[in-house]
Amino acid sequence: MCAPQARRRVLLSCPGGVTGTTLLRALRQGDRRALARAITLVESSRPDHRQEAERLIEAVLPETAKAVRIGVSGPPGAGKSTFIERFGLEGIALGRQIAVLAVDPASKRGGGAILGDKTRMAELARAPDAFIRPSSAGDSRGGVARRTREAILLCEAAGFDTVLVETVGVGQAETAVAEIVDMFVLILPPAGGDELQGIKRGIVELADLVLVNKADGELAAAAHRSVADYASAMGLIRPPYSEWQVPVRAISALEGTGIRGVWDDVERFQAALERIGAWSQRRAEQARSALWSEIGNTLLDHFRTAPDVARRLTAVEEEVMAGSLTPTAAARQLLASFFGEPCASPTPLSGLPRSTGLTKGGSKA
Repeated sequence: MCAPQARRRVLLSCPGGVTGTTLLRALRQGDRRALARAITLVESSRPDHRQEAERLIEAVLPETAKAVRIGVSGPPGAGKSTFIERFGLEGIALGRQIAVLAVDPASKRGGGAILGDKTRMAELARAPDAFIRPSSAGDSRGGVARRTREAILLCEAAGFDTVLVETVGVGQAETAVAEIVDMFVLILPPAGGDELQGIKRGIVELADLVLVNKADGELAAAAHRSVADYASAMGLIRPPYSEWQVPVRAISALEGTGIRGVWDDVERFQAALERIGAWSQRRAEQARSALWSEIGNTLLDHFRTAPDVARRLTAVEEEVMAGSLTPTAAARQLLASFFGEPCASPTPLSGLPRSTGLTKGGSKA
């Protein structure tokens, strides 16, 4: 636990009893333990840790933005972890340094997560040129954890040239990752009919690359049919860049089929966007998105801990749950308390026509 007097240091002490100066030096040298401790620091909600984390991020910021950031999403069972392991190993064979930030869904009851990605990616976890960090999504939505952005920067400062972000994988809400990465890869299982209909436009239109996994064994034919179906569906969506038509490919993460081609797609995508200046523009958009995300999260934190709100919150929640107060009215009251304003009651309805008891067609209801 950090000593209070350590706050006077330029870099404070951090989890694990290591001073921030030592941590920063080890991080820049690519030390895996230092990177793990640094991520633990930025994920901490303690006020003194938050101050230290901000200083740490500011110190490493000039050394970031050099890696390729790739988001990997898809429904449960699509084979995201298997793909990431095979993709990461192939990248290492090509001379890449691979960092994986895997976000696991948090329990609605206890808030914890299993964090089993190192088990699912056992071979990649043992590779000296790889780093895998599982994190709990907590109460964050959109498939990523609240501090995933900072974790990406730390991985880059530690010398990794490729950072993979695996989302929770729960469906159509997996869109926040597209705001923090350079390339968004959507992995889908072989599907057709109703299953294809279930993959809605909201997430597909964000994809820079669509991969149909499990193109092996008995599913091989279905996977290739799905590629044709998804390619037709993608044809209905206007691509954000005319220089990049989103590819749809069949792969087998289990057998490694098509994985090298995905690395080729990453290189082609980066080259295409760099030619038109869109790569740097994406990075700028990521920074702006991070700004507004932090503003929203910080405001919500201050709102919950404000004395006037905290004093009334439980009672107001009980009224809403009991049905005696609408969520809209409750929110208005709490926000008025937060801003120190009088809470005006809504004006009673008046002058509305009385019900005649007739339906739209003129007959009695």
